[in-house]
Amino acid sequence: MMHRITVLTGEKGSGKTTLCQRILEGALQRGLDAAGVLSPARFDGDVKIGIDVLEVRTGERRALAEADDHPGVLRTHRYRFDPESVLWGAECLAAACPCDVLIVDEIGPLEVERGQGWANALDILRAGRYGLAVVVVRPGLLDAFCTSVAQPRIDTLTLPAAAQHAALIDALLAPWTPPFGAWASSR
Repeated sequence: MMHRITVLTGEKGSGKTTLCQRILEGALQRGLDAAGVLSPARFDGDVKIGIDVLEVRTGERRALAEADDHPGVLRTHRYRFDPESVLWGAECLAAACPCDVLIVDEIGPLEVERGQGWANALDILRAGRYGLAVVVVRPGLLDAFCTSVAQPRIDTLTLPAAAQHAALIDALLAPWTPPFGAWASSR
């Protein structure tokens, strides 16, 4: 299967997960087989209190992480991860391929720096059993991610303004069309 990887990158709150959700909707409207995981935030008013994991094919959703300072087996600076939900997300990713569109939201410090979390996604991406993989990676982890995946070409999109998202989705999902505009770069 011919495949390509597109990384969505941007700072916190730039709309990476929202754009992944819109890409998923566009893929489904085109009759494509989409699989993988999304990580939508949970809010209490304007305060982000946690992150969920949503399995793309079934829509099943579980609490993934809490924004707190309580001790935990899997922690980043800000989040305490539920080990069972992390394992479930890794299992969802393992079962995702083959597919037309693979969504991995997101590869972060657990995966790239510690080999934990959804580190199996790196092997899945290297295997290439998808048409398009859309992967969310923070800017500070981009070089380490690209080195880990070791693919000859990874397209990187630094998120444009939300008004440009519709054109970006159409370009990503259009077969055999140069998919990117001025906001893209290749590694």
